[in-house]
Amino acid sequence: MKLPAPLHEGTLRHRYKRFFTDIELPDGTVVIAHTPNTGSMKQCAIPGYPVLISKSNNPKRKLKYTLELIKIADCWVDTHTQRTNRVVEEALRNNWIQSLEDYRVQPEYKFGESRIDFYLEKSDSKVLVEVKNVTLCCQKTTACFPDAVTIRGQKHLRELLAAKQQGYRAVIFFLVQRSEATEFSPADDIDPEYGRLLREVVAGGVEAMAYKTVVTPEENRVGEQIPVML
Repeated sequence: MKLPAPLHEGTLRHRYKRFFTDIELPDGTVVIAHTPNTGSMKQCAIPGYPVLISKSNNPKRKLKYTLELIKIADCWVDTHTQRTNRVVEEALRNNWIQSLEDYRVQPEYKFGESRIDFYLEKSDSKVLVEVKNVTLCCQKTTACFPDAVTIRGQKHLRELLAAKQQGYRAVIFFLVQRSEATEFSPADDIDPEYGRLLREVVAGGVEAMAYKTVVTPEENRVGEQIPVML
């Protein structure tokens, strides 16, 4: 998926009130950028980290700038969670995700008390896919989710298990934004209930997949699959 262009270099100075960051531009000017991420951004929202921001010309916007990418260990990390599903949708429609090829793709599917990110269908196969954006590493090369307690995420796992029990194929899909990651596991120290539920639903037939992204200042796309360690 192509990123907004042009992107402007800056340095992250402070994140506050969840959706705001102070960004210092190369000339020393400090601007406020919208931060489209509801999580803690642990390991990402670190003062001094290089960032790339976009600028909007929409006169109705209160904040002209948006935080797009943060550089961690010399690699760009996409913390823009509103883009996550579009990256996965591109991969689904282009058959880049193994075992989810050649399906008709419908985003935002109402199931139970939730809206599941994707409904896939072909022949007599029906698949529900819920996507989670992963920007945290619990260990040096182990990506993990969540970065804060997520009641909503726990609810999604229960819905996926219910779907599986009703005859759907159900997938929890972790989009890993950390290029150094070689495996994925639940962040048990942050949200032990999520980890417990993830293991429970996988035992009940829900599939857990983790794919890394390839992120550059120009694009973000789905790359290689990595193992899920439970």
